Amino acid sequence: MNYEDWMQSVPPEITADSLWKMEAYRLALFATDLGWSDATKLGRDRRTLGVSDQLYRAIGSVGANLAEGYSRGTGKDRARFYEYGLGSARESRGWYYSGRHVLGVSVVDHRIGLVTQIIRLLLSMIPDQRGTLLREDPPWYNTSLTRPDGEISWDPDDLAHLLRDIPMAQL
Repeated sequence: MNYEDWMQSVPPEITADSLWKMEAYRLALFATDLGWSDATKLGRDRRTLGVSDQLYRAIGSVGANLAEGYSRGTGKDRARFYEYGLGSARESRGWYYSGRHVLGVSVVDHRIGLVTQIIRLLLSMIPDQRGTLLREDPPWYNTSLTRPDGEISWDPDDLAHLLRDIPMAQL
């Protein structure tokens, strides 16, 4: 599966909604679909059963909060829900890291990169909605991930790569 194929599978009742224009929302829904197989694999190992549940709840919460916030009437109200989505995205990243021993390096690197792209989008959307800056320093993210063997796995700025070459957890 890749992002283009996935987008073709999304029902028109979702894609015809104006919410669909929000890139962060589309990526969050895509990440949730990818998270389904990841959570399934984590759930098959007793040691990561809790990680499976927490991961799927967190990754699903990102898109749910964006949809909730998009439907709010004021920028400050929207920003509050977008911040909840930001928190869930960061939580998801942590749960993916916790599941790395079961999911494997390529899957976890990919998912962390995808979620990081969502975080970047939210960090620019929230101040726009709130009308003020966030109370945190600007994010600094590595421009490449170096695995323990010294190999650079991919450039997280390359969103096209994240949406095209998608490793899947082997069930």
